[in-house]
Amino acid sequence: MRAVQVRELKNNPSAALRHAAEDMVVVMNRDRPSALLLSFDEEMLRKPGVSTALATALFRDGSLSLARAAKVAQMTLVDFMQNLSRLGIPVVRGTSEDAEKELETLKTWLSN
Repeated sequence: MRAVQVRELKNNPSAALRHAAEDMVVVMNRDRPSALLLSFDEEMLRKPGVSTALATALFRDGSLSLARAAKVAQMTLVDFMQNLSRLGIPVVRGTSEDAEKELETLKTWLSN
């Protein structure tokens, strides 16, 4: 295991990523552990459910768009959307007011 300071990570993130490919890297902030860097190798991502779980968590937290998350999960967009639905994760985000505005826009567009 290796440790890097936050300032080292800011100045040369590629060095920390290279080290993470070999072993875990602890990011230290003011002499306290702040984060842990792990490398995802192809073998790990091919294990059943790993890429899907990662993509699902990143989509749920708003870090990835729906399309990108589906690619990370190595699924079609429809299959990924069905997976999210089974887990109770909304595919579309927004308020009911947003949906009503969108519906009114659609009605206006369709009436022309």
